Amino acid sequence: MRLVPALHRAGIQQLVVIRRDAERVAKLRAAGIEPVEVAFGGRLDFGSPLVMRREIRGFKPHIVMTWMNRATHMCPRGKFIHVSRLGGYYDLKYYQACDHLIANTEDIRDYLVNEGWPADKAHYLPNFAEDTVAVPVRRTDYYTPDRGKLILALGRLHPNKAFDVLLQALVRLPDAYLWIAGDGPLRESLEVLAQRLGVKPRVRFLGWRDDVPALLAACDVFVCPSRHEPLGNVVLEAWARGKPVVAADAVGPGMLIQQMENGILVPVDDAEALASAVRAVFEDDELRAQLGREGRAAFEANYSERVVVAKYIAFFESLLAEPAT
Repeated sequence: MRLVPALHRAGIQQLVVIRRDAERVAKLRAAGIEPVEVAFGGRLDFGSPLVMRREIRGFKPHIVMTWMNRATHMCPRGKFIHVSRLGGYYDLKYYQACDHLIANTEDIRDYLVNEGWPADKAHYLPNFAEDTVAVPVRRTDYYTPDRGKLILALGRLHPNKAFDVLLQALVRLPDAYLWIAGDGPLRESLEVLAQRLGVKPRVRFLGWRDDVPALLAACDVFVCPSRHEPLGNVVLEAWARGKPVVAADAVGPGMLIQQMENGILVPVDDAEALASAVRAVFEDDELRAQLGREGRAAFEANYSERVVVAKYIAFFESLLAEPAT
């Protein structure tokens, strides 16, 4: 939903086929793209592959890029270069008909090669974060003091995200408030934990939000406590807005962050270390400014729309320059 409109803005002609989703269709249309909708169902979905075959035959693309297992498996063979993009450590049995694979982290690329995919056919192309100017949401709307110390965390309320560790860390930060934007199966148990830990009055569960830039603009520090985080898009989001980042040293944040330069890494599942790092950011104005400044610089150099779209276009051009086989 970010890359396709960005490629459209860059002048790349695209035919977009997506699973039926009214909200996504509306956003793509607003970006000037008219998508084709299919079911992308299970084994008994014989219609989606037929629609894909028909649309590809009519569009005559040079390159077909599929996303994740189902679309990749349903893609017909044809006179085009088939590329698939992987955002996780997926089973490569679905990708054997592809010509090239894109990984959105270097670690996923290494996984592809270790699983036997040819190294010259495996490519690392990062995600990018939106760089939008946003007016901060008003803290007082969420019963948070304007001059209080505010931590923001984003993500699905799932064990992988380790919000339980963040709540335990908040116990050691008695003058800080915490906003958690996201929803998921652990919502109720996390609220119970916050109550049991005695931090519930300083925690705001905000639910799913579509105003992440405004939330980031309002916070003092962004925290990513995840136990498992293949990339860490949320780190890029915070960097884009010049916010200091403290993160658990999962694969994604560990790849992105240079310790004490553009962020602070702490051991996974270590509430005490997490609290100490956040406290250091709150108490050291120079450190807080440096982390925000260097994070923004890393974003501009490597993870902005301009940089990443240029990488994709260069990749596409390199494919088209290959000798026909």
